[in-house]
Amino acid sequence: MELSEFNPPPIQTECESSKELDYTVRSPLVAGLRCEQYVYVGVAYPYRPNNRCYVMGSTHTQQLRTFQDVKVHETRSQAHQSADEEKVMTRKQKAESRSKEAENSPKKAKQENENEHPNGKSADDIEKEFQEFCKVVRENLSVEQMRAILEANDQESSGNEDEIAFKCQDLLFYGPLEKCPVCGSKLQFDGKRYSCKGSYSEWSTCTFSTRTPPRKEEPIKLPDSVLNSPVSDLVKKYQDPSRRPAGESATPAKPFTGMVISLSGRLSRTHQYWRTQIEKHGGKFSSSVNGVTCLVTSPAERDRGGSIKLAEALERDIPVGSEAWLYDSIEKQEAQPLEAYEVLADLIVSGQGIPWDKMDPSEEAIESLSAELKLFGKQGVHKDTKLQEQGGQIFEKDGILYNCAFTVCDRGRGLNDFCIIQLITVPDNHLHLYYKKGRIGDDPKAEERLEEWENTNNAIQEFVRLFEEMTGNEFEPWEREKKFQKKPLKFYPIDMDDGVEVRHGGLGLRQLGVVAAHCKLEPMITKFIKVLCSQEIYKYALTEMGLDSPDLPIGMLTDVHLNRCEEALIKFVLKGKSMKETGQRAEAIWTDFSNRWFTLVPSTRPFVLRDYQDLGDYASAALETVRDITVASHLIGDMSGSTLDDPLSDRYKKLGCSISVLEKNSDDYSMILDYLEKTYEPVKVGDIEYGISVDYIYAVEPSACPSLDEIRKLPNKVLLWCGTRSSNLLRHLHKGFLPAICSLPVPGYMFGRAIVCSDAAAEAARYGFTAVDRPEGFLVLAVVSMGEDIIEVDSPPEDTQTLEEKKIGVKGWGRKKTDESEHTVWRDDIKVPCGRLVPSGHKDSPLEYNEYATYDPKKASIRFLVGVKYEEKGVVMDTVE
Repeated sequence: MELSEFNPPPIQTECESSKELDYTVRSPLVAGLRCEQYVYVGVAYPYRPNNRCYVMGSTHTQQLRTFQDVKVHETRSQAHQSADEEKVMTRKQKAESRSKEAENSPKKAKQENENEHPNGKSADDIEKEFQEFCKVVRENLSVEQMRAILEANDQESSGNEDEIAFKCQDLLFYGPLEKCPVCGSKLQFDGKRYSCKGSYSEWSTCTFSTRTPPRKEEPIKLPDSVLNSPVSDLVKKYQDPSRRPAGESATPAKPFTGMVISLSGRLSRTHQYWRTQIEKHGGKFSSSVNGVTCLVTSPAERDRGGSIKLAEALERDIPVGSEAWLYDSIEKQEAQPLEAYEVLADLIVSGQGIPWDKMDPSEEAIESLSAELKLFGKQGVHKDTKLQEQGGQIFEKDGILYNCAFTVCDRGRGLNDFCIIQLITVPDNHLHLYYKKGRIGDDPKAEERLEEWENTNNAIQEFVRLFEEMTGNEFEPWEREKKFQKKPLKFYPIDMDDGVEVRHGGLGLRQLGVVAAHCKLEPMITKFIKVLCSQEIYKYALTEMGLDSPDLPIGMLTDVHLNRCEEALIKFVLKGKSMKETGQRAEAIWTDFSNRWFTLVPSTRPFVLRDYQDLGDYASAALETVRDITVASHLIGDMSGSTLDDPLSDRYKKLGCSISVLEKNSDDYSMILDYLEKTYEPVKVGDIEYGISVDYIYAVEPSACPSLDEIRKLPNKVLLWCGTRSSNLLRHLHKGFLPAICSLPVPGYMFGRAIVCSDAAAEAARYGFTAVDRPEGFLVLAVVSMGEDIIEVDSPPEDTQTLEEKKIGVKGWGRKKTDESEHTVWRDDIKVPCGRLVPSGHKDSPLEYNEYATYDPKKASIRFLVGVKYEEKGVVMDTVE
């Protein structure tokens, strides 16, 4: 297998919080013997400063040049992004950039010359004064006295002796801290910044953080024991607010504060040197690995067989970093992510592995695609129990299935966890209780137990106890009425539906040939249904979005859960449009929603959604995909059994859609080919342009859509292109088109809750394009009635709610239009805007091509599916023989 490496420009994100997130590209995947290239764009990933991705393939290796070169299954809003997207940087690069800017800035020069604080003292003088003050206070005040000072001034007084001492010294020198301006809780110094550990809501802990905390403008309250102590005169000196140092705290942010570090083997500097440096920069040194934060060693030490310390660290799952981690952390004055300096990443103890979010993205993708789904629905016995092999089934009593999955995401506390509890009954055996809890994507470290119970009532009581412990809610009201209230730092249930998710029940790669051989359908119809019933397209869709945890059946959810997700999204969009908060207050609001979102729709790599573009790409588009895969899961069911009963024909009947192959010499085939050729423009990936060729065309008649005769009775009909993922297509054919989930001021959602099509095949092709090594896709042609009155706009409509209520058709002018002199008519009165693309005169439009929005699903009817292949040949319109 060939391996090539590329370094895409990293993504830059502005973040006022101390917990800045870097974005990374999740690169090509490999499945089976094929090279499948997929990408995650913009997924938050704070632990990969090198931002490296790999392209792997057995027969094809392509050097990908830039971040913009990689386009995969674009979401509704990503499809509109221009090629001039902002380049972005990792945290490490940002720090270097800011450092260089600071060195060259006039402000920096002025500070170097004057170095003055508002009170007239230099920063160096204040730091020296503070260090001397701390020394005297520590020598003359007991821990009990310092705690009394903190409590008298309503400050946080918990922690060990060192923490209490610093809090007290900081208070006496700079003044008492005000409450958190975001949530009203008490601020604490974490060694780098003053941060809040309070709760912002039931979904989030507060993430407020600053180097210049608000302080009370009032005299410090001193207990009598302090006033009678030897340092009373010294502390009284700073009691008056006017005499305290102003501005930012002079306390240096030490990179190893709170860390215990051990060393092993031969390093470039002596152990004594590093011990001094570790302690100088806030850390503690340990000669053993018991209770340490990490072990630092040389890669050569591992190659030589390692030391006892190394083996012990590996056994205890203690991070082992290289010496470069110490250098870089000291240089940047901030502890760098250890995962980027891991020495033992490729040495895996039996039964252990690297967490998915700590892997290179390409490696994670490979793991995801090759992993089996372990929990596939409400009646699915978790695969790790092995009880399904003994005929195990989920225990049911009084209409309740005792099978629950939970998640919790809280960026402030670093939580992204799941929990599974099941009661499983095995024939001729006792009841079993299965419990599994851990971080999403970190299966080896999950807490797991399987217990056998002789008494059924006792087993049920234990199940209920665990449910209440995990969630803080009662079990039966949830199962019977779906009543549930989220509690702070508690889990929230993922409401699994009673069925089999397609990642488990769909056709595996080894089944595809056999099942097609037994199918009685026409060969071309068999080929199409086989694609829609395979596991592959649904696995890829969820892997692209990071919704691919094997322990969570995200493609088999109840309508109750999907509706809660939709309600949460719409509510936040409305709040966002009227939000006046800025800075860290706004950051807290976005973080709170992100925690809520990634609890309801769990991801292996959650991050803070920061703008409407993120909402479109990673909330709306993700929810639409999950919704459509759930429909596919119900329709496909479990196809893992015998193929002799022709399961493809059975699913075709359930689809409720008549499908026939268009003859290549037919008038409809020629019309569609002409329409595609004139309105297609190559998909550009870097410097390479991808043309398109037609593989086959199907005429379809979905029972969920109005028939051709019905829609011909409606006014102002147009034959338009619609783009779709392969994973969404089955639901379109089974249920018809659905409007967008919400209204967002970004392309793809700017018309609100509408069905949006285009007169340009180029627009639809952006959604259907997958990757250079996975060239197949689908374009949809639908007849859409725009109604008697059409509103034409060249900018996003401000009030989409009125349009939705009145179901008025809207045409959004793009920068390009189809040449009206070449338009034709199909079936007597259906307009076909198949002219060549020319400038429209609306050069300031946010849309590249014309878009048509209808708010009534009964006015859109899917008529044709065009199977296409993307080819690196320019625009190629030849039909595949």
